[in-house]
Amino acid sequence: MRKLLEMIAKSLVDDPSGVEVLESKTEHGILLTLMVAQPDMGKVIGKQGKRAKALRTIMKAVSIRNNTSVIVEIKE
Repeated sequence: MRKLLEMIAKSLVDDPSGVEVLESKTEHGILLTLMVAQPDMGKVIGKQGKRAKALRTIMKAVSIRNNTSVIVEIKE
């Protein structure tokens, strides 16, 4: 799941080398922390957070298929 989120994020930003995804396990499931360069934050979040919501929806669908729970957090 980490690779999928990283691939999608890299396709959205101007500086793909600034994209990093960290994966950690919590008591609620898997936490994926997406970090991008400051100038690309708007491209990842989108207008009114629509792209961020879409990213979370995609990752939730994948996690349901894998019978896990995932939380996506976006940081700069």
